[in-house]
Amino acid sequence: MDVVLVIIALIFVVLLAFGGYVTVKAVGAAKRGVDRKVEQARRAVEDTALRAKSYAQPGAAAEVAHLRLKLRTSMRATQDALHARVSEDPSLKESLGLFERLSAHGHEVDAELKRLESEPDKGQVARVLPELRTRTEQITRSADALRHAARDRAGRFASDDLDALSSQIDLEAGALRHWTTEATHEPAGSGPAQERDRPSITPPGVRPVYPWEKKPRPESTT
Repeated sequence: MDVVLVIIALIFVVLLAFGGYVTVKAVGAAKRGVDRKVEQARRAVEDTALRAKSYAQPGAAAEVAHLRLKLRTSMRATQDALHARVSEDPSLKESLGLFERLSAHGHEVDAELKRLESEPDKGQVARVLPELRTRTEQITRSADALRHAARDRAGRFASDDLDALSSQIDLEAGALRHWTTEATHEPAGSGPAQERDRPSITPPGVRPVYPWEKKPRPESTT
């Protein structure tokens, strides 16, 4: 009896532990989902604010907002393109590693541009902005090159697969029409006219009997 009680207690403890583990995993997944939604909303609000500043503010302030928006848009598009295709094309892992290194430079430039937004010294902004403009252009050009190359590679693979599939279908269609070739090459003197005119594919000699038809009666022997 004591052994049974111990086993029941162990099973109860295991079930509690498993339930706690499942609960923790579910809460963690929900928290990650909420955090991801909050981050996406925060980025959307910040991008909208930058877009408004690039049109509403004059001079260097508008250019700073425009550079930040251009940098963020290019980096995000490249990141999404690489992550979406790396599971299907493992060779993109090297490209993803290069993008991670490029992303570090992008975050650094974005932080410097963000500091310029609140810089009261216009002379300092005018001195620093040309260098940041050059670095932004270089980063976005590299990110765009990675993104376009990944998309061209995916498009080329799809085109090659379609060409191969079309060739296989053409071969199969030719094999299915092989009976017409046999009918064309039938010898002319192989039999009577009706035999030569008969198609290669002939109906079976025994007429099929369908389930709804009555069986023929045997002939009477009397």
